[in-house]
Amino acid sequence: MNFIEQAYTGKNDWWRYILTIIIVFLGWQLIGVVPLFVVALNKAEGIDDLVVSSQNAFADLGIDSNLYLFVVLLTFVFGLLGLLFSVKKVHMRSIRSLITSRSSVDWSRVIYGFVFWFLISVLFIAIDYVMHPEHFVLNFKPIPFLVLLAVAFLFIPLQTSFEELLFRGYLMQGLGIGFKSAAVPFLITSIGFGLMHAFNPEIEKLGSLILLYYIGTGFLFGIITLMDEGTELALGMHAANNIVAAVIVTVNWAAFQTEALFKDISEPSLDMYMFLPVFVIYPLVVYFLAKKYSWSDWKNKLLGPVGEAPLNDED
Repeated sequence: MNFIEQAYTGKNDWWRYILTIIIVFLGWQLIGVVPLFVVALNKAEGIDDLVVSSQNAFADLGIDSNLYLFVVLLTFVFGLLGLLFSVKKVHMRSIRSLITSRSSVDWSRVIYGFVFWFLISVLFIAIDYVMHPEHFVLNFKPIPFLVLLAVAFLFIPLQTSFEELLFRGYLMQGLGIGFKSAAVPFLITSIGFGLMHAFNPEIEKLGSLILLYYIGTGFLFGIITLMDEGTELALGMHAANNIVAAVIVTVNWAAFQTEALFKDISEPSLDMYMFLPVFVIYPLVVYFLAKKYSWSDWKNKLLGPVGEAPLNDED
């Protein structure tokens, strides 16, 4: 039974998917927002100030950057808890089946994906620093940086796991058995993942064309998940990507505003360099991982049909 077909290990009535989406949304966007709202309320000068600031997710209220990062990440933690609860109690299937088609989660793959992507990200930052040192300002503040490290390494993997397990796990599997095709969920979840970032502040700064970067990243993680028959590599890589963005270099126009080691003060521009990862680095990454893990049967895994439910399926 391949990765998408793991959904058949549980119950798949249509109402279970609707209920799960509602539970996830309530955890993520209602319960999870409470800590952020409480912190914002404490900083706002009044209700009017709070309402206006809510349009910018309260980022302009002068909240300590580490505290702000923490309460924002908490929203994803509650979303993740809602998703895991629903898979277990609503769909009556194992958490393992959401993550991988293997008999158990391959943590060595998660670690490898993390280290692999972390090193690639740091390498490109180092190259940029050597080529354009004037773009970077050292921002090292010992205590805030140590707090940032703790928050980032403890909670960013939960945030990225929520996104991966929602898109590359739950939706990939649900749409796959619904349409009886791998191609449909591969396309929908990859594009949907990119469009989810449409409200990030960098979109306002760089324009909507930058969404191609996020959609390309969605396709990258989608390919890796389907070809590797599990989300482990994508889980590690996504966590590394966001941790580097939070801890190593930050910019004042991106989603993450942190006490990172460096600040990039250059004026961003939408040029081919911005899309270098999508059209050059991502294909090389896929090629390397395909060789390492001996991936095969590409057409069938990415675009092929999904099997019917087993005969003993109760749904």
